[in-house]
Amino acid sequence: MSILLFILGVLIMVIAVGVSIGLHEVGHLVPAKAFGVRVPQYMIGFGKTLWSFKRGDTEYGFKAIPLGGYISMIGMYPPAKNKGAVGATDAPVLRKSSTGMFQQMADEARHMAAEQLQDGDDNRLFYKLPVHKRIIIMLGGPIMNLLIGIVMIGIVTVGFGLPTQTSTVADVYKCVVPLGQEANRDSSVNDGCLPSDVAGPAYAAGLRPGDVITSFDGAPVGETDWAALTASIRSHAGESVALDYEREGVAHSTTITPYKTERPMVNEAGQLITDSSGATKTQDVGFIGMGSKVSNISQPVSAVLPAVGQQLTGVAKVVIDLPARVAAVGKAAFTDAPRDPNGPISVVGVGRIAGEISAMEQIGVVDKAASLVSLVGGLNIALFVFNLIPLLPLDGGHIIGALYESIRRLFAKIFHRADPGPVDIAKMLPLTYVVFAGMLVMGAVLVYADIVKPVTLSN
Repeated sequence: MSILLFILGVLIMVIAVGVSIGLHEVGHLVPAKAFGVRVPQYMIGFGKTLWSFKRGDTEYGFKAIPLGGYISMIGMYPPAKNKGAVGATDAPVLRKSSTGMFQQMADEARHMAAEQLQDGDDNRLFYKLPVHKRIIIMLGGPIMNLLIGIVMIGIVTVGFGLPTQTSTVADVYKCVVPLGQEANRDSSVNDGCLPSDVAGPAYAAGLRPGDVITSFDGAPVGETDWAALTASIRSHAGESVALDYEREGVAHSTTITPYKTERPMVNEAGQLITDSSGATKTQDVGFIGMGSKVSNISQPVSAVLPAVGQQLTGVAKVVIDLPARVAAVGKAAFTDAPRDPNGPISVVGVGRIAGEISAMEQIGVVDKAASLVSLVGGLNIALFVFNLIPLLPLDGGHIIGALYESIRRLFAKIFHRADPGPVDIAKMLPLTYVVFAGMLVMGAVLVYADIVKPVTLSN
């Protein structure tokens, strides 16, 4: 049964990836057609065409290698200028010889593009569009992924709810274990307590798992106010404080004295704060020895965009130093070095995680669904950020090229110079091939690592 559930999770993610890629290309296709550009092909995958049909000017279909998708637009490359002849024009020039390999690559690309031209295409060329329309077309794909990400994260945040610490008590500790001694205690013997340990204030005050804290020091405590409650406890070290709680619907009152003890410092995200040497910083705070029950709590719609923003920031940090992170993944794959669970993964890794989520017996169907929806949302946020990298052949490279053309023409107009014409991105093909090769290498490293040393939910 677990194997079947694992396969089901993988299939769900394969479909989700395919739909995300397909909608990304729709994001390019719709504005391209709206602006009159002829689009000969809309394809999911690369390589040999497996199935297709034609509607209007466009062939729609699937190809053998399902590792992406594309639309082809007429006029992506502007024609070369014939500067060597009298009365030079912008007409395409097909050279019999080339001054260099890079020039030949650009000419061959233009030649292949020219072969797609048909009668009546003169006003349907991509490069002839105004800059703002070209930017809209190239932004359409990433924006589609962003919208999918927002919808998926919104479904999880508002519909399923986010894991949130609540005011319900999950654990009560009988004693206060000094910092650094937790690993040396056997919890199966007297709950890990020694006669010399100080009694846990929460346990001594009568609190037990399942109790719901309703007020502390006279201030009401709501269901999701655990962080505020913790902050108040930490600030009342050594003070006797009134505490109200409910047990099975019956209200109770008690007093509690938070014990002043050394505890690790954490930031707002609950992460440990370390010093320059990497050691965890500590401080003396109030401690009562109880833990919170974590429940999925539905958040307001206003919480969706901040949640998306957090994911965007996290993905951007990964993308900024992507080569170094991929190198670290490669080192982990080929050596005994541990793999960073927060590092980049391939589509194979995403599918594996989806399979693990589906096969987990300790979580319910609703939690599995929420996790898979969240995974799809995160994948689309990653696609949005990655495609905006300002390098060809990515969408961000085309956008930067269009912006550069706009700036160049603006300066020409200001200084009363001749219009320099469209930016010839065909001249960037050598760099494009280098970037594409680098992407293939990084993708291969990640796929290999996700097979031999995968990131799993137990990492």
